[in-house]
Amino acid sequence: MKDNYAFNEMMVHVPLCTHKEASNVLIIGTVDEDLKSEASKHNKTSNIQFGDTSFLTSQNEKNVDVIILTDVKIDELLLANIERILKDDGLICFATKAFSKDEEQLFTDLKLVGSKFWIAMPFRFGHNTSIIASKRYHPTADLNLQRADLLDDLDYYSAEIHNASFVFPAAEFRALTGIAKR
Repeated sequence: MKDNYAFNEMMVHVPLCTHKEASNVLIIGTVDEDLKSEASKHNKTSNIQFGDTSFLTSQNEKNVDVIILTDVKIDELLLANIERILKDDGLICFATKAFSKDEEQLFTDLKLVGSKFWIAMPFRFGHNTSIIASKRYHPTADLNLQRADLLDDLDYYSAEIHNASFVFPAAEFRALTGIAKR
C-alpha cells in the first residue's frame, strides 16, 4: 500500500465527492489507518465496509454505490463481480499505471472498464494514476462542491485538485482520446 496522504485522500474523496449520494461503499484491498481515517470523513452519509476481493461475492445484487480498489488489479472476472453488485448509478475507482510508465496497461484498464461503464477517466495525483469509472456521474461535471469543500483536516485533496487531476498534457490527452470515455 502506498503510504502517502495524497493516495489516501484522492482514492477516497474523488469517488465519494463525485457520486451524488453514496450510501453503501466497499473499499477492497490493503487499507491502512490513514485511509480509514479519510473514509471516516464520509461516515455521516456513507456506510463504508472494508474487505478483500472475496467480499465482492458475498454482497447482494445491485446494493453498492461505490467500490474503491486500493491495490487490486482489475480483470474481467473481478469486473463481472463488481457489475453484479454495483447499483445502476454506481462507480468504481482503482489504481492503474501512469501513461509515462506503462501506457499499454493504462489503455487496457480503460478499455476493460469502458466496456461496462459510461465514463472511464484516468486521473493523476502525486506519482500515482488511477481510474474512475461511472455508470452515471461525471467526476468533474458532477463534483459535489459543498461536500468537497466541507471536508476537514486535508493535506492534499481539494475541489480544485479534484478537477485538475483529470487534466493531462496535450500529447497524452490526444493518445487517450477514443480510449478514455469522457
